[in-house]
Amino acid sequence: MKTPKLSIVSTEWREAEPSGKEMALHEETTNTADNRHPFDLEERTTRFGEAIVRFTKKIPRDPSNNRLIDQLVGCGTSVGANYCEADEHVSKKDFRFTISRCVKEAKETKFFLRMIAASEPQLAEEARRLYREAKELHLIFAAIYRK
Repeated sequence: MKTPKLSIVSTEWREAEPSGKEMALHEETTNTADNRHPFDLEERTTRFGEAIVRFTKKIPRDPSNNRLIDQLVGCGTSVGANYCEADEHVSKKDFRFTISRCVKEAKETKFFLRMIAASEPQLAEEARRLYREAKELHLIFAAIYRK
């Protein structure tokens, strides 16, 4: 069995970072980022979390925004973390419980993206793109949970 080796690969998330210059730490196994399944939720949620982190760095700091930023980073990155945990489930009950957290975190992410867009109208377009991705993830995880 080959041990995974760590490497740096360029992210493909173009919605939040049009330049594409951001780099992400990625575990390389026999499947590379290029030949992974296009619906790979682990990769998709990871890229979403990275985009959320990059987006929050653009939000001006002030007392009301600080709270929104903290909340958005927390829930936006938790979607992927909870999916990774669900993927390593020990029972069907454990899997369902962890997927339900993915549903909740994706829904919470949508809420805080709306609050940021209301607070900082100049960031509304980027928040809208992230909101669409959060909505898709929410629908995907809700469908998985209902199965």
